[in-house]
Amino acid sequence: MEKVIITVLGKDAVGIISKVCTYLADNQVNILDITQTIVQEYFNMMMIVNMENTDTPFEQICNELENLGEVIGVKIKCQREEIFTRMHRI
Repeated sequence: MEKVIITVLGKDAVGIISKVCTYLADNQVNILDITQTIVQEYFNMMMIVNMENTDTPFEQICNELENLGEVIGVKIKCQREEIFTRMHRI
């Protein structure tokens, strides 16, 4: 299973979750886990997704999500699970 961590940060607005999830579904990326919080007016979402069923390359998905983030006013970043885990070890 190819797991990827996606983070979304920015000012809260209507439709952020919908637009990100729609993009993922359109590209056959399955959401395994999702958490989101809003602190005052700031939106924070973290997703763990499975990319094994997509035909779209990892780099393309990351670039397209980053571009989507610019359109909707948030920062979207992708990291492969193994890199994320190594970076956040204690």
